[in-house]
Amino acid sequence: MNLDEKQSILIVEDDERLASLTQEYLQKNGYTVDIEADGRKAITRIIAEKPSLVILDLMLPGADGFTVCRNVRNDYQGPILMLTARSDDVDQILGLEIGADDYVAKPAKPRVLLARVQSLLRRSNQDVEVSAGNSKDEPNLTFGNLTIDSSRREAWLLDEEVELTSAEFDLLWLLSSNAGRTMSREEIFGELRGIEYDGQDRSVDVRISRIRSKIGDDPIHPRRIKTIRSKGYLFVKEI
Repeated sequence: MNLDEKQSILIVEDDERLASLTQEYLQKNGYTVDIEADGRKAITRIIAEKPSLVILDLMLPGADGFTVCRNVRNDYQGPILMLTARSDDVDQILGLEIGADDYVAKPAKPRVLLARVQSLLRRSNQDVEVSAGNSKDEPNLTFGNLTIDSSRREAWLLDEEVELTSAEFDLLWLLSSNAGRTMSREEIFGELRGIEYDGQDRSVDVRISRIRSKIGDDPIHPRRIKTIRSKGYLFVKEI
């Protein structure tokens, strides 16, 4: 993607009024916005059109939001922002587990939605800049059989590439580049999402669990990424 092009957003939402209002608000803030009301059609459009970002509702005709996310994730590398019920932790956790990059509880305040969209697109644009060779190379980090390459945004375990979402890589890099130091959830939230930790959001915990399983860490008795009770997480330098 040419970074000078206007960024495109696909809203997958069957509530016509809500979708139109969201479209209008985002367009006023400089984005090109399309709407798709059917989940099955959305799968085809996301893979074919590859919008800069997808805003994905869960309750859809044709295929629900979980099905859409699961079906496009291997072919679509852009950020997916999932809309969930206000207090449904199950939806939020499942969404993150199948590859959503972030979530916003409905009904979402326009400014909150815009802030999340901007944050996800900034992170996505950084990926594009790195792949184009426009950003400074940072050192690779190696911990035993695990290598984390920040310039390519890749991780390797025993010479096999670890499949990580963009959000998972950001969290792994943050923790590993601070190896030996316990990072609080408040600090992690501030660094990665630019918002204050509300004491209840479990997105970091879910991603830590997924990262552990992908880098060969024991999910029950982790040795590489430790949970420090009442303090946060610690990436261990040597194990």
